[in-house]
Amino acid sequence: MKKNKSIGTVGMGLMGTSITACLLAWGHEVVAVSTDLYLEPVLRSNIFSFLDQLAGEGKLSDSPATLMNHLIITDDLSKLQGIGLVVECITEDIAEKQQLFTQLERLLARDAIIASNTSAIPISQLQFGMKYPGRLLGLHWAEPAHISKFMEVICGDHSELQYADELMSLATSWGKEPALVRKDIRGFISNRMMYAMIREGLSLVEQGYATVEDIDRACRNDLGQWMTFAGPFRFMDLTGLSAYLKVMEDLFPELSQAEQVPEFMKKLVSQGHNGLSTGAGFYTYTAETAANWERLFMKFSLEIRRLSDVYPQDVGDRLNHD
Repeated sequence: MKKNKSIGTVGMGLMGTSITACLLAWGHEVVAVSTDLYLEPVLRSNIFSFLDQLAGEGKLSDSPATLMNHLIITDDLSKLQGIGLVVECITEDIAEKQQLFTQLERLLARDAIIASNTSAIPISQLQFGMKYPGRLLGLHWAEPAHISKFMEVICGDHSELQYADELMSLATSWGKEPALVRKDIRGFISNRMMYAMIREGLSLVEQGYATVEDIDRACRNDLGQWMTFAGPFRFMDLTGLSAYLKVMEDLFPELSQAEQVPEFMKKLVSQGHNGLSTGAGFYTYTAETAANWERLFMKFSLEIRRLSDVYPQDVGDRLNHD
């Protein structure tokens, strides 16, 4: 796919607008489909602000205003006709996604790729009922999508490898360091790793070994200290495998293998505690502190992107690197 080739996005929530900004930033024309066209001024303002953030980081070849000229926002799905890649960013509902894919297959050419930004639904389930299931793959972004280098390309049972290869190449051209999930599995890579950690954290709190604050503090200052530089396998290489083998033998039998969500997590959600958006979750927030955490998360994301650019995944394999 040529750099300036048009790409479609469907769904203009937080992820959809951030994904759209990323695609614009890397030289694509974008046709963005939203069912809430009355929000177009707000959507354009949000996308412009994301591009402005990237401009401040020196990531744009054109001004945000110029790039915004390459964006069409519409509520007419037929405007996607002739487009070679459509990124679906709608709600996490299998039936709604499948209904959309049926509509897209009526509009798109046989070799056009449909990519779902699902974070957990197995791609094989989404392929069910499609006329050409081989061209549907997962394209899992992370928030904020226009900044993060994270991306997973996920193959379903019927996905054709040529489309996975094209998405991997495209993702690299968008400044990502994509990972390919070769066999379909619920949660893919990053979510399975994250939820394994979360399960153990919830278990430690529930059993009284540590508080929420203690666990956050420990993870920030250990895992958070090296994770951007090295993934878990590279880190074990850096620090010696034999010690990890011994710890695994002793620790694995004691780690949580719970299949049910802890009651205190269920209680938080049942009470309407959803984190920043409601002013309470594991922590409490005022409107001001919630806004401050959101602002700081974006600032941190930009700073961590700068750091990861200095230390890309293969940095240690390069000769004569300072």
